Amino acid sequence: MAPSRTNSSPAEYSKDMAESKRFVGRVTVVTGGSRGIGKACVKLFAQHGSSVVFCANEEDEGKQTEKELQEETGNNEITFVYGNVTQDDDVKRIISTTIEKYKRLDCLINNAGTHSPHATIDNTSSEQFNSLININLTGYFRFCKFALPALRKVQGCIINMASLVAELGDYHGVEYSASKGGIVSMTKALAVDEAEHRVRVNSVSPGNIRTPLLDYMCSLEPDPKKALKDCDNTQILGNIGEGRDVAMACLYLAADAPFVTGTNLNVSGGAEVGFGNKSEPCV
Repeated sequence: MAPSRTNSSPAEYSKDMAESKRFVGRVTVVTGGSRGIGKACVKLFAQHGSSVVFCANEEDEGKQTEKELQEETGNNEITFVYGNVTQDDDVKRIISTTIEKYKRLDCLINNAGTHSPHATIDNTSSEQFNSLININLTGYFRFCKFALPALRKVQGCIINMASLVAELGDYHGVEYSASKGGIVSMTKALAVDEAEHRVRVNSVSPGNIRTPLLDYMCSLEPDPKKALKDCDNTQILGNIGEGRDVAMACLYLAADAPFVTGTNLNVSGGAEVGFGNKSEPCV
């Protein structure tokens, strides 16, 4: 029998947050904040008193998320800004909008990314590889580059969303694994460079987390229900993670870890420890 989930219930979790807000007066930018892990980060940081600016490349969804999370958190300082992470001008505009509105930036959470359908390298073109790298890795580079002048002024922090596949590799996902491995390496190198400015740079590597993207990837498998169940069984804790599990790790790095930089924090339910059946690769 799989171990039971030990996290607090949503009601207990909300009560705990109401009693101890940990990022009051700070300003956070979240990329890809309209769904999945990014949306969970926007919500959690807003619940903890932060003003949050988030971007996405689907305007209607972004506006709806802004309204929804303002109502759920009681924090009206949640702002959606349309933008595409592959465009320098969009990235500059998102950062400048944040600074113009709030006069500071304390935390950047690079989260926007995608995953192409599983394919072998034989069936992956150079154009497909470069396109994914441009979104998942170069997009992070752009935001780091244009956000750092503001972050240095307040000794802020950057949190880059990587993935457990950066360490383990992804079945039929060479380009995705390369992009996430690059994020971890870039994070460490940037942490070295920015230490003189007291800007902390860390990455978070989720394992299987229930997001719209993971649901989509499972839907492409011959048996989507089995694929989703396989995701549960990958973790030694016996269950798939939720977006808020990753958001809590990000909040820890932003609010409670002043002596942590250049690290990669796995949020994986223990998927990377112990032996497992490798004869049937998971999605």
